[in-house]
Amino acid sequence: MNIAVIPARGGSKRIPRKNIKSFAGKPMIAYAIEAARQSGVFDHIIVSTDDAEIAEISVAAGAELPFVRPAHLADDITPTVPVIAHAIESCIALGWKIEQACCIYPGVPLIRHEDLAAAQSLLEKNSAAYVFPVTSFPSPIQRALKRQPDGTTHPFHPEYVNTRTQDLEPAYHDAGQFYWGRTQAWLDGLNIHANGSTIVLPEWRVVDIDTPADWERAEALYHALSKANA
Repeated sequence: MNIAVIPARGGSKRIPRKNIKSFAGKPMIAYAIEAARQSGVFDHIIVSTDDAEIAEISVAAGAELPFVRPAHLADDITPTVPVIAHAIESCIALGWKIEQACCIYPGVPLIRHEDLAAAQSLLEKNSAAYVFPVTSFPSPIQRALKRQPDGTTHPFHPEYVNTRTQDLEPAYHDAGQFYWGRTQAWLDGLNIHANGSTIVLPEWRVVDIDTPADWERAEALYHALSKANA
């Protein structure tokens, strides 16, 4: 059995009620639920939340809530892995035989069901504990600059100042959309980045929504992509 777990606590501060705020006409969390449903690779799509309103909206969007997330796993500092491990343990207690679980973050309006399916296929084919998406940095990290209080700059890596950008090794960062993992990896608390394989997403399909400005930019991108694909 494969399950999707969408962790959506109610206490977001930088964007209040972020997980259920309307994004392009739908509650934000609906995009994660819809992508999970369309992927066709999940037996159950679960939302792990401590919030009654999030729970109600999630069920209306097609998710299940077989348990309530405890308060000690719903604060600002709780890492992802313990939250997913708790969800798996709660579902195992219901008699579910879970082989793989995919954490899908709730604030991912650009997520695609094809990526979920592709990552699951890779997990089946290799021996990694996890599979997750990454994307490349838009500029070479070797040419990054430190900015001083007076406005002057200094290179982090002076040895690369005269190196052509095309000769520098590409660098990648976590796309922050989802993590497929084997059940035991989650339960053992294995670090995702240190024990994972990856698929690569194009930069324009990755958005990190932490501030109101991020939200506006993401919504503009979503509308542009929707129009292009119409």
